[in-house]
Amino acid sequence: MRAQSIQERLIVGLDVPTVREAEQAVRELDGVVSFYKIGYQLAFAGGLDFARELASGGTKIFLDMKLLDIDHTVAKGVENIVKMGMTMLTIHAYPKAMRAAVDAARGSDLCLLAVSVLTSMDEQDMIDVGYEYDPHTLVLRRSEQALHAGMGGIVCSAAEAEAVRRIVGPDMAVVTPGIRPVGSDHGDQKRVVTPAQAIRNGASHLVVGRPIVAASDRRAAAQAILDEMRSA
Repeated sequence: MRAQSIQERLIVGLDVPTVREAEQAVRELDGVVSFYKIGYQLAFAGGLDFARELASGGTKIFLDMKLLDIDHTVAKGVENIVKMGMTMLTIHAYPKAMRAAVDAARGSDLCLLAVSVLTSMDEQDMIDVGYEYDPHTLVLRRSEQALHAGMGGIVCSAAEAEAVRRIVGPDMAVVTPGIRPVGSDHGDQKRVVTPAQAIRNGASHLVVGRPIVAASDRRAAAQAILDEMRSA
């Protein structure tokens, strides 16, 4: 999945508690941003209907649900998400779940993204949950599995994007959260990269939430990130 412009490569995370606040953010960003991510926080506050509304008007929506369940349940969930008109959907990068999702989405325009390792996790976090791999190694292993499963792209830290791109080739999406402009607060993110470096590393799309949504001037914040992406 290849984006056609820098604007289409910026995905703004609508990480706000209410649809009203999300609507306000979209109004403020109109003409600057054309792609939004909706995750758990907003989804469980009426955000799924809002996602359908935006998609029906031509806005691209990345539905960040990180699905993981038995094959049948994943497949049925994906089938309904296809009907919603979403552009992207996340699946945890477990081979059976990915294969079930790919089969369910076949013939549609939905780009399925494999979640490799959350950008809030570092090596100690991986040890704590029992993984034998460090984050970088597990990201690469899961990228190979996603490629073989027929997924549309990978979600990973931009710090790993260059290595992932070498594995998946030029056509798969490499979507990178944990993007922070120079001088911004990292929050709970641990493996962060600037917008320009993410583009240079091979990211196809950048997901930016708080640095834009929590800014006093959202349009200016989004425009500054787009300008930095163009400079890469």
